Amino acid sequence: QVQLVESGGGLVQPGGSLRLSCAASRSIFSTYVMRWYRQAPGKQRELVASITSGATTNYADSVKGRFTISRENAENTVYLKMNSLKSEDTAVYYCNAFKRLPAGVFDYWGQGTQVTVSS
Repeated sequence: QVQLVESGGGLVQPGGSLRLSCAASRSIFSTYVMRWYRQAPGKQRELVASITSGATTNYADSVKGRFTISRENAENTVYLKMNSLKSEDTAVYYCNAFKRLPAGVFDYWGQGTQVTVSS
């Protein structure tokens, strides 16, 4: 079992920045694909960014050039740096750890952290 704990959310003005953190409970963190999802009220959860164990990153078109995902395997932590925030970035942000093995799929979620972009 892997436990994920997000932090760093809050209220920020449009154009501002936040950095989200996701700390994993186990040292096997380094072998998982780490993802950030978000869910706005009344909308489906969407994938925001992902980073593989080899540090390959991918981003949703809506956040490219503004968000940066990174990982620090020695600290079992993944980050999401969010710049130039817009009101439409308001959502609950969730951390996800994913790994597919012949034995099955391992898929863990954090509890979420609220990000509100408003003046």
